[in-house]
Amino acid sequence: MRAQGDPEVSILVVNWNSAGHVRKCLQSVFQQTRALRLEIVVVDSGSYDGCGEMLSREFPAVKFIQSRENVGFARANNLGAGAARAARLLLLNPDTELKEDSIGLMVRRLETLPGAGALGCRLVNGDGSLQTSCVQAFPTVWNQLLDCEFLRRRFPGWSLWGTAPLHGTQPARAEVVSGACILVKREVFEQIGGFSECYFMYGEDLDLCFKIKQAGHGVYHTPETAIIHYGGGSTRQSASDFASVMTRESVYRFLRRHRGPASAMGYRLAMAGASLARMVLLLPMLLVARQSRRCTWEKWLAILRWSLGFKRMTAHAPGEGKSCAA
Repeated sequence: MRAQGDPEVSILVVNWNSAGHVRKCLQSVFQQTRALRLEIVVVDSGSYDGCGEMLSREFPAVKFIQSRENVGFARANNLGAGAARAARLLLLNPDTELKEDSIGLMVRRLETLPGAGALGCRLVNGDGSLQTSCVQAFPTVWNQLLDCEFLRRRFPGWSLWGTAPLHGTQPARAEVVSGACILVKREVFEQIGGFSECYFMYGEDLDLCFKIKQAGHGVYHTPETAIIHYGGGSTRQSASDFASVMTRESVYRFLRRHRGPASAMGYRLAMAGASLARMVLLLPMLLVARQSRRCTWEKWLAILRWSLGFKRMTAHAPGEGKSCAA
């Protein structure tokens, strides 16, 4: 039984070279959240960027965990959860900012929605535009093959994208909500074993939501409140070849873990075909020598090399050897 003074929500923030973002995020949390007893746990994943010293000076009540090495998002959150005490865990990216009492509303919804195990909210860019990636469908070979900006704009209501909850005004069940902000019941988090640590970066939220649903709990999205997520606004423009390939490696791991080797291999072949097709279309454009076209070409070349097995990606910290076996 929990004591009356125990925190009602434990906020878990993973830092990696983002001390400035952590400061701004926590300032907004304390400014906007008034009616809840909060506990905040910050895990620095081996960046040693002065985050601990900043927290000690400016937020002395925050629990700080210093990891000796970069253990990845999944394992760092599990470390934070192990030090948390509340019955609800809010997994919050450091590059987020609250503009209203979003946490209070999310807690109320999590406790009243039928069968809810986890809940996400709207994520917006700094200019207020919606990040449609805050709600997704579970990956399949088909929806990954067709996933492109043109089709998403032309057919925004396709069930392939899983974005139907974004278009309503009331909370609705979703397949996947973004890992930038997920409120989950602690008992559910513990029941499913927390994050699968075989994902070093990207894909952790897909796997977490899948395990929550497999355990018989609902994953919901509420459009009633929004938080700013600065990291999402420029992802497409600034994504490195590493990030592009690592995203697909994580989807491959998800499919292999939850859909089987045949589905995972089908995804690799689909990505090979998609990258070849895009490179053929880009080839004439390279003649004008535009840098943006060259960057796009290099990205799809990296994806092609990965899909054919010529580019191996490390999906865990050095020496961890985490398996993605189901």
